Amino acid sequence: QVQLEESGGGLVQAGGSLRVTCAASGRTFSGYAMGWFRQAPGKEREFVAAISWSGARTYYADSVKGRFTISRDNAKNTVYLRMNSLKPEDTAVYYCAASSGTSKNEYDYDYWGQGTQVTVSS
Repeated sequence: QVQLEESGGGLVQAGGSLRVTCAASGRTFSGYAMGWFRQAPGKEREFVAAISWSGARTYYADSVKGRFTISRDNAKNTVYLRMNSLKPEDTAVYYCAASSGTSKNEYDYDYWGQGTQVTVSS
């Protein structure tokens, strides 16, 4: 099992950058694939990015591809999401999650953080 806690959210201007961090605890962190999801007001939660246990494979939603970068540092038990060229439509609560296999489907994820708010002003 893992416990996840997101940080680094905040208010940023359109076109700016922000990095959100997921701090993980638990003995088996390095064995999990990790993902980022987000939920905007009035909308369903959607997939943003995922990374395999080793970091060798990454996947992105079309809406963020080329702008966002997911990475992990297993030695530090952390997962990152670097967000560049932010748009107002990126405004959402961002959630970190852990899965036994790399996936774009939220139902494949077993553990979730509490979320961190990212607000992009126009």
